[in-house]
Amino acid sequence: MEYKGVHLECAAIASTCWWRVVVVEVKSVETLAPVHDAQLLTYLRLGGWRVGLLINFNVAALKSGIHRKILGYELAQAAAPGKA
Repeated sequence: MEYKGVHLECAAIASTCWWRVVVVEVKSVETLAPVHDAQLLTYLRLGGWRVGLLINFNVAALKSGIHRKILGYELAQAAAPGKA
């Protein structure tokens, strides 16, 4: 990976799995905070990916701990015709 002209040998952080298409950020916290979303979005921007999963394992049902983020999706939705 290259960032600001500097080649980085290892771009992954221990809790992050970098796949070819999806970035998976793994947490085990009582509640996810906005900083967790920001962290995932930063990884997406730096790696050039569009899709990421933020997974919190500290939940009763894992289904409720999985959050998908798509880089630029919120901006596209806000700018879509017919949206208030």
